Amino acid sequence: MRFSKNNDVLGTTNRGNPTESSLCTLCRADCQGKCETWLSSLVGRKLLYPRSFGISTAGADNTTHVGVSYNSLRIQGYAYGANGLNEGLSNNPDDCIFPNVGLETEFGHKIKTKVRMPLMTGALGSTFIAAKYWDSFAIGGALVGIPVVIGENVVGVDRESEISPDKTKKGKIKSAPELERRIDGYLRYYDGYGAIIVQLNVEDTRNGVAEFVAEKYGNKCIIELKWGQGAKNIGGEIQVRSLDYAIFLKKRGYVVDPDPTLPEVQRAFENGSIKSFARHSRLGNTNLDTVEQVHDEFMSSVAYLRSLGFDRVSLKTGSYGMEELAMSIKFATEAKLDLLTIDGSGGGTGMSPWNMMQSWGVPSINLHSKAYEYASILAAKGQNVVDMSFAGGFALEDHIFKAIALGAPFTKLICMGRAIMIPGFVGSNIEGALNPDKKAAVNGHWAELPKTVQRVGNSAKEIFASYFDLEDKIGKEEMKNIPYGAIAFYTLADKLACGMQQLMAGARKFSMGQLTRGDIFSANRETAKETGILHVSDVNDESAKKILNS
Repeated sequence: MRFSKNNDVLGTTNRGNPTESSLCTLCRADCQGKCETWLSSLVGRKLLYPRSFGISTAGADNTTHVGVSYNSLRIQGYAYGANGLNEGLSNNPDDCIFPNVGLETEFGHKIKTKVRMPLMTGALGSTFIAAKYWDSFAIGGALVGIPVVIGENVVGVDRESEISPDKTKKGKIKSAPELERRIDGYLRYYDGYGAIIVQLNVEDTRNGVAEFVAEKYGNKCIIELKWGQGAKNIGGEIQVRSLDYAIFLKKRGYVVDPDPTLPEVQRAFENGSIKSFARHSRLGNTNLDTVEQVHDEFMSSVAYLRSLGFDRVSLKTGSYGMEELAMSIKFATEAKLDLLTIDGSGGGTGMSPWNMMQSWGVPSINLHSKAYEYASILAAKGQNVVDMSFAGGFALEDHIFKAIALGAPFTKLICMGRAIMIPGFVGSNIEGALNPDKKAAVNGHWAELPKTVQRVGNSAKEIFASYFDLEDKIGKEEMKNIPYGAIAFYTLADKLACGMQQLMAGARKFSMGQLTRGDIFSANRETAKETGILHVSDVNDESAKKILNS
């Protein structure tokens, strides 16, 4: 395990047990700190470096790499050369500095969606956390210039949405205030970089979400079909603690467990032995038995979405086995989709069953390695392979570098779920503590700033390292409208961007399109075998011997 509970060099601490990504297994909205991602949301790029400079030295403690994971990949560095410099720059040392590394990228088949850095959010759907902290996530993502994904079931769980019982999808949704709030929140600060993506599952399709979005927003949104995710092999879940709300969801057509309409369940709830209900979504494609049937159904769905007017369509798939992975890449390529997000096992932002998360599906590095292999097979046939995004346990700048290099040239973005929710939490807590009258509105959990924050500062201008960068971008007056969670998001993104620039400069790659699989190597033979990435001792070994024998 690369990450220990305490990191003395950075001065960070995990409240719970750290995972492969560096985040705690259980990440709480009320956490008072201070893991690396939590503290990076305040101090930004400062956390790239060891603490106590001038009275300390630091050395890496990661000398042994055991097992197959992204932490068993290492990043190449080179002693000469410069590749991919932006126009107007030359290969002299004054131009070849890490701030000149360009992180902009784009994805899409026909219409290219521009992105300021190779990052996107995971799908933030019907979980109450997504609703509570949406302004932080959406505004932060829009200001950074990355895609933000509205996940499944947002309309279905909204008590205020009006869905007609009419069986025809077109015009079925009369109003969807929560979905509109989420889309409008992002679009208010959208400046041409990034995108708002709206996801569809079985219930969303039945409810006519695509038709509603097409009519109201058109091509301002990307529409996304969903096959699954890396956190679970069944549909999405939320937990509700109200019998009335559980019955409402049951009537809306969801699977609710236990069944809130049964008299014995109602008695158990009234007497306290049942305290909550789980709302579940349905599995897709249950009426299909062959790959050919899945193909035909998928192509028909894409054609229908395009008939509604969507010029950009994407697909999200989970950590299924190799057949489903091949299907997703092949079908998405054939359908000329704009993006395919491939989510490895382990992550989860809602209430995925714990032992299911622990034991089902393909781990991220194995899944992503095979995605590259399968994409290469199609590319060798001359096909224009769909642009891909990798997801599943990413939180740090080296994760972004490694995953994009592993999937290069097909991977354009890295999808982060839990990691970029943390700034929303901590920023909202700070805003509520500093402005008690706003505490409830921003869903703050703190009565006052904890010592972990006070060590950084006692006002927003002191606490957030990127405060004035953002103020310069949008102006002092507009800054008053920005939630602190979005400022924290912007600050964390700045740290990730700076870290990426430094790693890329060391690899002598000054633009995103230059990253290749040759920019990483495997730290053990097992990882080399599973990923196809050469072992550290084998990379450039032949050319090294030529130098010695010349």
